[in-house]
Amino acid sequence: MLDRQPVTGDAATLAGILAEGREPNLGDADLGGGEAGVTVLGAGEAMDLDEGAGGAGLGAPPNPPQPDVSTQASGEAMEPEAQDSVQARVVAYLEGRDKLTHAEYGRARRLAEDGGDPILRMLVRLGLVSERDLAQALSEVLGLPLADPTDFPEAPVAEGRLTLRFLKDNHVLPLREDDGALEAALADPTETFTLEALAMAADKPVRARIGLASEIDSALERLYEQPADKPAQAEGDLGDFDEEDIEHLKDLASEAPVIRMVNQIVQRAVDARASDIHIEPFADELKVRYRVDGILKEVDSPPVRSTAAIISRVKIMAKLNIAERRLPQDGRIPLRVQGKELDLRVSTVPTMFGESVVMRLLDKESVRFDLDSLGFDGSPRERLLSVLDLPYGILLVTGPTGSGKSTTLYTALARLNTQERKIITVEDPVEYQLPGINQIQVKAQIGMTFAGALRAIVRQDPDIIMVGEMRDLETARIAVQSALTGHVVLSTLHTNDAASGVTRLLDMGVEDYLLTSTVNGILAQRLVRRLCTHCRQPYRPLPELAAKLARVAGPASSKGTITLHRAVGCDRCGGTGYLGRMVITEVLLMSDGIRQAVLRHATASELQHIAIQEGMITMYDDGLRKAMEGRTTVEDVMRVAAADDGHLEDAGAIPDEAGEA
Repeated sequence: MLDRQPVTGDAATLAGILAEGREPNLGDADLGGGEAGVTVLGAGEAMDLDEGAGGAGLGAPPNPPQPDVSTQASGEAMEPEAQDSVQARVVAYLEGRDKLTHAEYGRARRLAEDGGDPILRMLVRLGLVSERDLAQALSEVLGLPLADPTDFPEAPVAEGRLTLRFLKDNHVLPLREDDGALEAALADPTETFTLEALAMAADKPVRARIGLASEIDSALERLYEQPADKPAQAEGDLGDFDEEDIEHLKDLASEAPVIRMVNQIVQRAVDARASDIHIEPFADELKVRYRVDGILKEVDSPPVRSTAAIISRVKIMAKLNIAERRLPQDGRIPLRVQGKELDLRVSTVPTMFGESVVMRLLDKESVRFDLDSLGFDGSPRERLLSVLDLPYGILLVTGPTGSGKSTTLYTALARLNTQERKIITVEDPVEYQLPGINQIQVKAQIGMTFAGALRAIVRQDPDIIMVGEMRDLETARIAVQSALTGHVVLSTLHTNDAASGVTRLLDMGVEDYLLTSTVNGILAQRLVRRLCTHCRQPYRPLPELAAKLARVAGPASSKGTITLHRAVGCDRCGGTGYLGRMVITEVLLMSDGIRQAVLRHATASELQHIAIQEGMITMYDDGLRKAMEGRTTVEDVMRVAAADDGHLEDAGAIPDEAGEA
């Protein structure tokens, strides 16, 4: 069972210190003789997970014995030896599950020692370990339960005794309170000072749970900072103003109501996992829409009279010229929202009723440049890796805007990035900053175009060159010449499928003999929505549809009945039935058969037919395969990819009344 060791200290004194918004220190008045305590576990004792209301005390699993993490007198933290032992076990847990390498840990430890930061926090900050993996490791090592966002309270707990500054600085969220104890989620329960402070301020024991810092920060902003009113109702009097009065507009955009409205729009976009924010002015309304998993969704909008002020506020944040409303402008806003480092790419264009603003949200911390997490698997993945292993030549990634081409290129670069290779990129814009890679931003207004940058790059002795897009013949020819001289070149094109990439280059004017000598492969891709695993509903398709799907499944379909899933919707996915996106792809390799067809200027459909005969899986078939695996729906595959041979002509082939699995 658990011991409750009293923490010496006056709860009223510490509560007063916390109410001032500062942390106590050893120089404060003597904090002697209180009854409050932190529920802790003595060294080597077992934990009773049933004790208390849904929580557990800070302690160790029964085997092996854990160093004593009980609280110390006078607000001192855990003994350094005990804290180091816990951290060592957490690191060993991560290394044992291939979440961290010893070399990565060594680099993080050196940086943590130089900066004076906790080593576990540094692992997350450097992106070496995800917040969830670290939380899971702490949970296993300390024997504490994880706090799920569904357990978070709807209203602040212990609001009058704990300041927001203390909670945010220490990543603490009080979950619930009863007569016996205060239950709280902590990002780092090894910091026992935080537990002591909570116990003294609450004047009762604390049951600790482990939470993700970003989820805790998000909940704190929702509970303590974000206004409860809708944007249309949250405003004070904006007053009457002349939109041509730039100074007045600038002052208005800097006032609290407008700042609060814009901040709320961004916060809600982050909560909704939006990739883009669209702010569109019309004659009688200001429309705000979020693009979530590739689909635009309209949300509550501010009043139309605030249009000019809100757009001006965004332009001020992006350092754009608010007086210029006749020309398009581009900018960026570095922002920290709910504990996440975001980079907002802002684009404005003039319309009939004002400037339309689109903000692209780039989450630097959560993006993972990993083929598996993007959805690459099976034959397409093996074909892509075979192209990346070649010592020279061109790899093209094709697809429409917003199909994930840049992310695929970044993932390829991350795989190729070693100390033996020099990599230079030319991008417009530079979306993510990759360590160890020289990235160049295109600036057409001063003559820094793709072609101009490429001419300079080849004199920089690179091994690998990434060109954001082949927009013209000059850029394509320089890329081809670079590949001929022994460089690996990665780039993108805007075509519908892989075979069309060849004909597009021929139409641009690239010679066919150069094309067949330099292009190693062309990858075409789309993004489909991932089914929410918590609410997806299985069903068996009708026999006609099952027979058509069996063509894609091949021999595997004979092992059992084909099962599909439909999107339902729940709280975890926001009622959409989908959570995140993944790629469906096809990879065309430049084989001898394809080369001969290119030299005789075969059409894209002929090239596609030859590639399929040589084993290429089309995007459509890749999507159907993932639908049969329960990862997406046939409807979503058909939304983004066309049937390659006429099977499954329309979404009506999948009736709602199909039998349940």
